[in-house]
Amino acid sequence: MPRQPRHVRIAVALCLALLPALGLAADKPLAKGDPARGKAVFAKTCILCHFADGSGGKKLTPNGNPSRDFRDPAFWASRTDDQLRATVNNGVPKSGMVAWKGILKPQEIEDVIAYEKTFAKKAADAKATDAKAGAAKPGDAPAPAPAPATGK
Repeated sequence: MPRQPRHVRIAVALCLALLPALGLAADKPLAKGDPARGKAVFAKTCILCHFADGSGGKKLTPNGNPSRDFRDPAFWASRTDDQLRATVNNGVPKSGMVAWKGILKPQEIEDVIAYEKTFAKKAADAKATDAKAGAAKPGDAPAPAPAPATGK
């Protein structure tokens, strides 16, 4: 078998050397979601059903559930990023939620998830503010004592 010219051998060697690097690039995890970019994605794709304040409640199908309220702390207490990602990717057909996989880029999905999480923080901050407003403050008068029971 005749020997290949030197430039061909170098090119083949470089290609073989780069193959693992190309494989790693394909498996590279996505960057963490950016809420600022996610807000733009949310405004473009999610706001119609979940509204600007994340309150949701829009019924899209006659027998489906209303759209998710992202301000609900109970929702965030039981959700992982993987669950959120699966919902955005696959949708919720019965409720009318669109499957965004193939429509949104994977990084856009990560960004919108990061933005959705800001509603949880806003809800937690509002709850803390409400709790502080209801708590006794220094200088408040004590609650009146209950009236004594009469034996009539």
